[in-house]
Amino acid sequence: MPFDIASVRGLFPSLGDGWIHLDAQRGMQIPDAVASAVARGVRAFPVRGGGLSQQSIQADETTTRARRSIADLLEADPDCVVFGPSRASLVSALVDALPVTAWIGDGVVLSRLDDEENIVPWLRGASRHGAQTRWAQVDVEDGTLPPWQYSDLVTDRTGVVAVALASSTTGAITDIGQIAGHARAAGALTVVDATNAAPFVPLSMAETGADIVIVSAERWGGPRVAAMVFADRRTMDSMTNVSLDPRAVGPARLELSPVPPAWLSGLIASVEVLAGLDSAAAGKRRHRLTASLDGAYEYLQRLTFYLVNALDNLGHVHVIGPDVHRVPLLSFVVDGVPAAKVCHRLNDNGISALNDFPSRALETIGAADGGGAVTVGLGVYSTPYEVDQLARVLGSFG
Repeated sequence: MPFDIASVRGLFPSLGDGWIHLDAQRGMQIPDAVASAVARGVRAFPVRGGGLSQQSIQADETTTRARRSIADLLEADPDCVVFGPSRASLVSALVDALPVTAWIGDGVVLSRLDDEENIVPWLRGASRHGAQTRWAQVDVEDGTLPPWQYSDLVTDRTGVVAVALASSTTGAITDIGQIAGHARAAGALTVVDATNAAPFVPLSMAETGADIVIVSAERWGGPRVAAMVFADRRTMDSMTNVSLDPRAVGPARLELSPVPPAWLSGLIASVEVLAGLDSAAAGKRRHRLTASLDGAYEYLQRLTFYLVNALDNLGHVHVIGPDVHRVPLLSFVVDGVPAAKVCHRLNDNGISALNDFPSRALETIGAADGGGAVTVGLGVYSTPYEVDQLARVLGSFG
């Protein structure tokens, strides 16, 4: 059935503030069900799991349910789901947990398309181990990440290939399968940051070909909790224990300390919201997630096409990579107008957008030479009216 945008918007009470929220990269708006779940969790779980009290046992059960929810989202094994407060904290834990042999030789291959959360911890790890870092470059014409370059970047001495499935600024989707193939042939781990794609497309660990996938719930309206998922339990078990609890087993070995169960309650609720975007979806949660995200993706692809055309038709606004295959995120420049000034005017008209989102991709493209780029991101609650309002304000610069 058609994507029911009116029903979906009803899930997000904050949309009643009168603003047009096009800053999803900073975190999507919070559904009422998620806020309520966190509030109930704060009251219900004043203690951590691991104890014998009823509250502690229930906290452990909530953690187990949260692992299952992420496993359904990524079609993965719940016993291979690691939690942390952010992507950066999880990548840092992974850097600490990797065997020393992973840093010998060519070290890590990073991408300039990635967010800092998937770059800085690797750079620090490479510096600490004296390892080499190689960079995959962005195509300056359209902001994509050409996968062919990995045939030269990845060698039999490479330990890790870290790459994003989709850019947070250009929205460009990367062919992870081809990159993972190069890494697999060389015996390197492929670590994929799928955060920017997770709210919009059904994901499967097997289909990505990645060894490790990282997502952050705040990007689909969840609490500030991130998950790191392993494709193979043996790979996870080969990692060094980084937990403060020397008795930790399974995925808890890679969690410095447990995520509060109240936040995990919100995480569970946020995955349920994604699964319920299509009211007609039925069956197990994985089936409902696939159906709902398929519907959301189709709707947002049409809306993104409308957005790109609306901006390009202005003449003085230029979308970076207008024809690329993308998730509903993009950046643009306005002729002769600094990005900060554009965002101020948008803000004065009740539209949230970004001009200070850190991006090595935009730096490589040279956006700063023209005063910077404005970045916008659609959510599952975005509408054609909001796109029209954005174009109207941008038209005032012509």
